[in-house]
Amino acid sequence: MCLAIPAQVIELVDIEHAVVDMGGVHKTISTALVDDLQVGDYVIVHVGYALNRLDPEEAAETLRLIAEFSEVANDEIPG
Repeated sequence: MCLAIPAQVIELVDIEHAVVDMGGVHKTISTALVDDLQVGDYVIVHVGYALNRLDPEEAAETLRLIAEFSEVANDEIPG
């Protein structure tokens, strides 16, 4: 199973790299597969690569669902 995570571009490092924010975690990723990224754009990140640009509303909804799933999973796992 593959998982790609929405992330917001917070810094353009060079023509093929950017720093993204993934829920408070900052990570440098490759942007070689996505043209013309700007700070503030949302991208889908998989294994350190931005795969494509993502609409901000879609990113927000996906992040909300991930957080909701995490809460449900934590409630169901005995501690």
